[in-house]
Amino acid sequence: MTEKPDGLSFLPLGGTGEIGMNFNLYCLTKNGHDTWLAIDCGIGFSGNDTPEAEVLMPDPTFIADRARDLCGLVITHAHEDHLGAVAHLWPYLRCPVYATPFAAAVLRRKLQEAHLNNQVKIHVIRPASRFEVGPFDLQFVSVTHSVAEAQAVALRTPHGLIVHTGDWKLDENPLVGPVTDLETFGKLGDEGVLAMVGDSTNVLKPGKSESEADVRTGLTELIAGLEGRIAVTCFASNVARVESIAKAAQASGRVVMIVGRSLRNLETAARECGYFQDLPPFLTEQDARDVEDDNLLMIITGSQGEPRSALSRIASDTHPNIALGEGDTVIYSSRMIPGNEQAVMAVQDNLSRRGVTVLTDKDAKVHTSGHATSEDIRTLYRIVRPKYSIPTHGEWRHLTAHAALAHEMGAEPILLEDGDILNLSPGEVKVVDTAPTGRLALDGGRLLPMTGGVLAARRKMLFNGIVLASFAVDDEGYVIGDPKISAPGLLESDDPESVRIQEEFADAIDQIPDELRQDDAAFRDAAKTALRRALGRKLQKRPLVDVHLLRV
Repeated sequence: MTEKPDGLSFLPLGGTGEIGMNFNLYCLTKNGHDTWLAIDCGIGFSGNDTPEAEVLMPDPTFIADRARDLCGLVITHAHEDHLGAVAHLWPYLRCPVYATPFAAAVLRRKLQEAHLNNQVKIHVIRPASRFEVGPFDLQFVSVTHSVAEAQAVALRTPHGLIVHTGDWKLDENPLVGPVTDLETFGKLGDEGVLAMVGDSTNVLKPGKSESEADVRTGLTELIAGLEGRIAVTCFASNVARVESIAKAAQASGRVVMIVGRSLRNLETAARECGYFQDLPPFLTEQDARDVEDDNLLMIITGSQGEPRSALSRIASDTHPNIALGEGDTVIYSSRMIPGNEQAVMAVQDNLSRRGVTVLTDKDAKVHTSGHATSEDIRTLYRIVRPKYSIPTHGEWRHLTAHAALAHEMGAEPILLEDGDILNLSPGEVKVVDTAPTGRLALDGGRLLPMTGGVLAARRKMLFNGIVLASFAVDDEGYVIGDPKISAPGLLESDDPESVRIQEEFADAIDQIPDELRQDDAAFRDAAKTALRRALGRKLQKRPLVDVHLLRV
C-alpha cells in the first residue's frame, strides 16, 4: 500500500454558497499522518426555506471522526457566524481554542451558559501575533470589521503560504481598533502567497467601503433632531457601532439603556478588554424607569426580526418592561441578512401600527457594512498577489462575482462547495475528494439533523398539518366505541368534514384482517394506511398521521 504523500489541503464544511456557518479545515499530511486545523465555527439563522428551525450550524461528523488529529480551533473574530457554534460543537471536537482577548471574553460567556467553561482550553492570542498550533505556523493580521479585534490568518506551511482573510474591510477611520494592516499583507505578498481564502459577502457593492466615522456623524445628527423615546437596534457584537450610538446619545443629552442579554454580554466583554472606557456604564431596564422620555436612548437587540428578541416583543407589546408608541422612534443601524426580510418587515410593520416612526439606512446615514466592497477586494489582491483565489463566505452569486474579480486581478479562482476537499500541494491544485456535510438545527438544547426524522416531520406538519387518531380495542382486537380524530390546523372538531372522515376511518378499521389485530405494531400500521386513505380523498392533502391504539 502506497503511503499518502506529504501535502496540504483545504476543506470548507460551512460557509460556501450561503452566508453564515463558517467552518473551515486545513490539513497537513506528513509521513502518512494527517493533522487538521479548524478556523472558525459559526452558526447561521434560518430563512424562509427552513421554517422548521431557527438556529443552524454545520454538521461536524467528518472532523469529529478525526478529532484526535484536530490540533486546534482558531477564531478570527467574535461574530455569531464565526464562533456561535463552538459551545454546541466543541464536545465533538474536544480541541484547544485560540482567540483574541475580546473573542475569548465573548466565547467564555457562551461556554459558561453551556456548562463547558472548565472543559475548554482557550489560548488567548494578542492581535497581530505569530503563534503555533500543532505543525501550523500561524500569524494574526489585524483587519477592520464590525467587531473588535478581527483578524486574518496567515498559515505558513512547508507547502506554501495561505492567507485566510476572515471578515474584513478597508476603513481609514474605524473608530474602534486599528485599520486593516495592509503593510503586513504586503510583506506576505512579498513572501509569495499560494492561495487566498477570502470573504465574498459584499463583493457586489462597487466602489470603496464607507467609514464607521461617517455613521457616527449620521447618527449624531439624526438623534439630535428627534423627540420622545429613541430605540436603536444593531448587531450586538459591533463594539464601534454601540460606541457610536452611545456617543450620539451623549451629544443630545440622553442617557443610554441597553436591552437584551447579548448586549449586556457585549458590554461586559468590551469593558473587560478595555473598550468603552470613556463611556459611563449603561443603564438597565430597571435603572431607566425614572428617566424622562426625551432624555433616554435605548440600544435593543433584534435587528434581524428574531421572534424572541427584545425588539420583536416590544413591537408586539409583549415585553414586560418596555413599550413604544406614538411619538417614539426606532432606528435600524443594521442591514437585513438575506433570508430575514420577512421577519424584519413584520417587526417594522408592528412598530408602525403602534405609531412608532421607523428609520433605516434608506432614511439617514445610520449603517455601513463591515465587509469589503469590490474595490477593497481589488486592493487586497493587488497587494497580496496570490496564485490561487478561493472565495468563501457568501451565497453563490457572491462567490462567482468574487471569482471573476480574482481572475481580473491575476489569480486563478477555484469555486468550492461545502465538503469539497481541495488539494493545495503537491501536484495540481484541484478537488480530490468530498467529505460528508450537512446542517444541524439547534432545537431547545438538542442538535438535530435537518434531514432527520424529527425536523422532516415538523416541516411536513408546517405545510400539510398533522392528524391524530385514537381508538381502543379488546383482547381480540375489535374496536370498542368510536375512534376519535384530532386534526389541529386542518379541521374543526364539529366540522361535517371531520365527522365524515371519522366515520370512514371507523369503517376502514373494521375491515382490517384478523391476522393483523393481535400485533399492535401491525395493527397501527394498517390503521395509519386506512387514515391516510380517508384523508387523501377528503382533504386532497398528505398530512403527517399518527395512531394511538389502546388495548383494554
